[in-house]
Amino acid sequence: MTKNITMAAFFAATIVSVPMAVIAGNIPWSYTGPNGPEHWANMSQEFKLCGSGKEQSPINISGAKSANLPAIQFDYKPGSLEIIHNGHTVLIKPAKGSSISVAGEKYELLQFHFHSPGENTVDGKTFPMDIHLVHKSAKGKIMVLGVFTGIGAKNAVLDKVWNHMPQQSGDRKQVASVSINAADLLPTDRSYYSFKGSITIPPCSEGIEWIVLKTPVEVSDEQIKQFLRVVGENARPVQPVYSRTLYMR
Repeated sequence: MTKNITMAAFFAATIVSVPMAVIAGNIPWSYTGPNGPEHWANMSQEFKLCGSGKEQSPINISGAKSANLPAIQFDYKPGSLEIIHNGHTVLIKPAKGSSISVAGEKYELLQFHFHSPGENTVDGKTFPMDIHLVHKSAKGKIMVLGVFTGIGAKNAVLDKVWNHMPQQSGDRKQVASVSINAADLLPTDRSYYSFKGSITIPPCSEGIEWIVLKTPVEVSDEQIKQFLRVVGENARPVQPVYSRTLYMR
């Protein structure tokens, strides 16, 4: 299977409203039990990279090298809330025209979603949740922006989103009265880590540019618990770094 086909499968699995468990060739992968992450690679030839890939995500971020990395230019826009429970996470479709630019290349924001506990770790530290904002350039390059969370005050953006969280897999809600801007989920400090990786769900396609902001945003303990009551834990374990070099700004 070519990279373009696996990328297409990824976007089908993460953008549409049907449960992710019935996407990717009707293979019911999960985060626990006999269809959990340690078994993904053996469930289908389509998923083989989940076991054999050398640039898999998430990772434990450690030993990153300081580098003259470019600043990220954010151009996220407000829009009405569209939230989807796709069977493995809740996913938000942003306003059209939301994007980032890195080193002069523009990436459109396609969707953002949540993992609890957080998937990437830093020096072995696990965060209670992370937010993955998925972008695509006009050339087809995929960039995922990761945002860590820390327990603290109630997050105002999540409060609006969680109030309308679909309770069942496959449910979608469009709430015209609620305006959401992904920019409000970002920390003020935009310094970041950068590395090559993969998507963190089957088929584990590689060739993904990862940018992970260093500074967590605050969420409340109850907000984490509310997500877990609806979705459950949905984190793939960290994967070997192998020969990859990690950078930081």
